[in-house]
Amino acid sequence: MRLMIKALSLFSVIALSGGYAFCQNDIIQVAPDTLSKKEKKTLTSQKDIIDILAHLIKSPGEAKHNTVSAKTGRIHISVAPGLGYTLSTGFAAIIASNAAFYTSESDDAKLSNIFSDVVYTQNQQLITHMQGNIWTKNNGYNIVTDWRYLKYPQATFGLGGKTSSDNSFDQDYSYIRLYQTVLKNVRKNLYAGIGYSLDYHWNITETSDNPQAVSDSQLYGLGTKSVSSGVNFNVLYDDRDNSINPDKGMYVNVLYRPNFTALGSDQNWQSLRVDIRKYVRFPQNSENVLAFWNYNWLTLAGNPPYLDLPSTGWDPYNNLGRGYIQGRFRGKNMLYFETEYRFKISRNGLFGGVVFGNVQSYSEWPSNTFQTVNPAAGLGMRLKFNKHSKTNVAIDYGFGAGGSQGFFVNLGEVF
Repeated sequence: MRLMIKALSLFSVIALSGGYAFCQNDIIQVAPDTLSKKEKKTLTSQKDIIDILAHLIKSPGEAKHNTVSAKTGRIHISVAPGLGYTLSTGFAAIIASNAAFYTSESDDAKLSNIFSDVVYTQNQQLITHMQGNIWTKNNGYNIVTDWRYLKYPQATFGLGGKTSSDNSFDQDYSYIRLYQTVLKNVRKNLYAGIGYSLDYHWNITETSDNPQAVSDSQLYGLGTKSVSSGVNFNVLYDDRDNSINPDKGMYVNVLYRPNFTALGSDQNWQSLRVDIRKYVRFPQNSENVLAFWNYNWLTLAGNPPYLDLPSTGWDPYNNLGRGYIQGRFRGKNMLYFETEYRFKISRNGLFGGVVFGNVQSYSEWPSNTFQTVNPAAGLGMRLKFNKHSKTNVAIDYGFGAGGSQGFFVNLGEVF
C-alpha cells in the first residue's frame, strides 16, 4: 500500500510538470488485480512503474506488489493524493481511494472494488464520486453503484453538431447522480438486471458576455432545476479477458431507461444506450490490439432536460470524444464510433503507444435530424502502471475540428 501511494504521487508530479490532462473520473481503475485466479502468473520479465520505484528506493521485496489472492475477507486498500488537469477543469487537486476484494475463492472469481474520490479544480469545481462494482459468490450477481455530487461551472455550446466553439455560454449548477443496478447471471458471460437512476440538477444559472444573447438551452427550456428519475433495464454480455486492458473479447451493454413523473421526474421520457466494444489481436500472434468502440445514446420518447441530453464526454466514464472539451456537442440523439490501435514499444512492457480516430454525430434541434459528423484523431503513449492487472497510464493528444485539441490522460484504457 505504501508503494502504491508513492507511485500515484510520483505520477501526479509527472502529470503536472508536463501539463497533461486527467480525463476526470477515470482515475478509478486503481484495482490491484483484475485477472482471475487461473490467469495469474509471475511476470518476472515485465516491468511497471511500481517495479521502477521499488528499484529506486532499493526495496526489492516490495517489487512483488499488488498480488491479490482470491481469499475472502481480505481487503486491499489504496489511498493517494494527486494533481491533474483537463480541458474543462483546469488544474485539479485529487484524493482517491480504492478497496479491492473477493467474495469467493473459486478459480473464476471476479474482483470486486469500491472507488471514491474528492476533486477540487482551478475552475472552482467540486467533484465527489463513489463507484462500486461488487460480485457476489460464484459471480451470481453483479451490484453496480455510481453515486456523484458535483458543483460544476462549465461552458455549453448549444444543440446539434453545427455549433461554434466561439459562441459558448457559461453555466453553473449543482448535481447529484444516484445510479444503482443489480445484474443476475443468466448464462456464461451474460447478465441481466434492473436498477434505479436519478439525475438531479439545481441552482442552474447561465451567463454570457452578451446580455442580449439567447442560448439554445434557454430556447430548449432550461430552468433553474431539473429532475430525471426512472428505472433502468440492463443487459450485459462480457467475455473480455481483462476489463481494464483487454487483448481479446467483446463487451455489449444495452440500457433502457424510462423516466416517470410518478417517481419524481419533471416529465416522462425514455432513452436507450447501446455500448459495444470489440478487441482483436493484430497481427494475431503479437501483443498488439485493434480495438473498436460503438456508443449510441438515443432519446426514444419525450424531451430529456437539457443537462441530461447526450453530450461529448458525459458517458458513464467521461471518455467519449477525445479531441474535444467535455460538453462540446449536445443533442437528443448521438451516434459515436472510435477505433484505436494499441502496440507494444519496449520488450519489457513498460512503454507502449496508440493511434486513434473517432467520429460523433448529434441530431439537430428542433428538426431531430443528423446533418453533420465531427471527427477527431490523435496518438498517445502508454506507461505500464500495474503489470498484474495490465493497467496503463494513458497519455493522449487529440485533434478535433475547428482547432480543438488537447491532452487527455487516464489511469486505464479509454475503452
